[in-house]
Amino acid sequence: MAIAMAVLALSACSSLQPNAFVAEDLKTINQADTANIRLDVEPIVAPLTLDEAMARALKYNLERRTKMMEEALALNQLDVNTYDMLPKLMAQAGYATRDSERGTYSSPYPNGAVSTAASTSTEANHRSTDLGFTWSLLDVGVGYYGSKQAADRVLIAAERRRKAMHLLMQDVRTTYWRAVSAQKLQKNVADTIAMGEAALEDARKAEGERVRNPLDALRYQRQLLENLRLLESITQELSSAQVELSSLINAPIGQAITLADQDGTLADDQVLKLPLKKLEEATLAQNADLREQHYNVRVASAEVRRTMARLFPNLSFNYNLKYDTDQYLVNNRWNEAGLQLSFNLFNLITGPEQKKLAEAGVTLAEQRRMTMQLAVVTQMHLARLQLVSARNQFDRADAIYTTDLRISEHVRNRATAQAASALDKVSNETTAILSMLRRYQALAQVQAAENKLMATLGLEPHIGSTSDISLKDLTELLKANNKPWAPLLQAASPSEVAPKDTVAQKGTL
Repeated sequence: MAIAMAVLALSACSSLQPNAFVAEDLKTINQADTANIRLDVEPIVAPLTLDEAMARALKYNLERRTKMMEEALALNQLDVNTYDMLPKLMAQAGYATRDSERGTYSSPYPNGAVSTAASTSTEANHRSTDLGFTWSLLDVGVGYYGSKQAADRVLIAAERRRKAMHLLMQDVRTTYWRAVSAQKLQKNVADTIAMGEAALEDARKAEGERVRNPLDALRYQRQLLENLRLLESITQELSSAQVELSSLINAPIGQAITLADQDGTLADDQVLKLPLKKLEEATLAQNADLREQHYNVRVASAEVRRTMARLFPNLSFNYNLKYDTDQYLVNNRWNEAGLQLSFNLFNLITGPEQKKLAEAGVTLAEQRRMTMQLAVVTQMHLARLQLVSARNQFDRADAIYTTDLRISEHVRNRATAQAASALDKVSNETTAILSMLRRYQALAQVQAAENKLMATLGLEPHIGSTSDISLKDLTELLKANNKPWAPLLQAASPSEVAPKDTVAQKGTL
C-alpha cells in the first residue's frame, strides 16, 4: 500500500505542468469582468454636471472600490485577531488498528527472571474520542496586543481611503473642465480647420497661377499651416479628456458624454484670508498622511508590548473529556484536568535584543511621523501659494480671452465687409480658440490647486457610505457642500480673517 501511494503521488506531481489560458477562457473571463464593472452603474441620461461627475466617481470608481475593500479586509482581520484571545476547544476522534496483539513480557523488579507468559493491555482495534478545552494566558496577552494593532490598521486603511478620495476628486475636477473646454471648442476648431484648409487650397492655386509674388504666397501658406498645426494640436490635447473622464466615473469608454453648460467662474477665496497658523493647525489635526503616521507609531508601540508579553512564562490550563472503546480499560470514560507553567530559558538571552529591536521600530515610526509633519506643513504652504498663483493666472487668462474675443468680433465684421483676408480670419479664430483653451486650462488648475489644498488640510464632504446612498442624493449632498472652507472660517474669529489686499500681497510668488 505504501508503494502504491508513493507511485500515485509521483504520478500526480508529474501531471503538474504549466496550463496557459486559451482564448475562449480569457474571453469568458473578460466578458464576466466587463459585466461586473458596469454592475449597478446608473446610465447618464442628462447633461453631466461637475457635482454629478464627482458623485459618480465616489460611488462607481473602481480604484475607490478597491480602497474600500481594503478597509473592509482590515476590519475583518480585526475580528479574526479578537478571536485569538479566546480559549481553544479541540474535538478529535481516532481509530487505531494493528495486525497483531500488543503482547509484552514482564519480570520481577529489580533483578528477576523474565516471565515466559506474555500479556497484553491494549486492544488491537479500538476507537477514541477527545473533547479538550485549553486556555493559555500567553495567547491572551499576545492576542490582545495583536487586536490593538489590527484596530489601528483599520484606522490606517480609513486614512488611505480618505487620501484616495481627495486624489480622485482632484482628478475629476481637472478632467471635467478639460472635457468642458473640449466640448465648447470642438465645433469652433473644426470650422476653423475647414476654413484654413480652404484658404490653403486657394493660396496654392494662386501660387500656381502666379497671381502674386511666389515668396509672398509661400509665406502666406506657411502662416496658414502654422495655424492649422496649432489647431490640430488643440484637437489632440482635448480628444483624451472625455476618455479620462469616462474612466474616472466608470462610464462606457468611447461613449460620448454631454456635459452641462457651466459658467466657469471661480469660487470665493475666503480660505486665503485665514492666517497661516490656523491652516497649519488644521493640517496637523486632519491631514490623512500625518494621521496615518500617528497610527503607525501606536502599532509600533503595541509591538513592543507584544514582544514583552512573549517573554513571560506561559501558564496554561486544560480540561479534557475522553472516551476509548478499548475493552482492557477499567474506565472507558474519564475526565482530565491540568495546569502547566512553562518558560523558554533562551528568552533570558534573546529577550533584551528582541525588546531593543521593537523599541527601534518605535523610534523609526516616530521619526517618520516627524518627517511627515514637516512635509505636510510644507505641502500646505506650497498648495496655498499655488492656489494664489492659479487664481492670478486665471484672471489674466480670462482678460486675454475677453480681449481676443473682441478682436475676433472686429475681424468677423471686417470679413463681412470683405476688408480682411482669409489668413486674418483663420489667425484670429485660432488665437481666440487658444485663449479660450488657456482660460479653461487655468480654471482647471485653480480647481486642482483648491482640491490639493483641501486634501492637505484634510477637508472632505461628510458623505458616509456611498453604498447606502443613491446617486441623486449623493449629488445633492455634494452640491450642498460646495463651501469646503466653511468649518475653518467658522472656527476663526473675524479679527483673524485678513483683508483681500493682504491676501494678494502674501500670495505673490
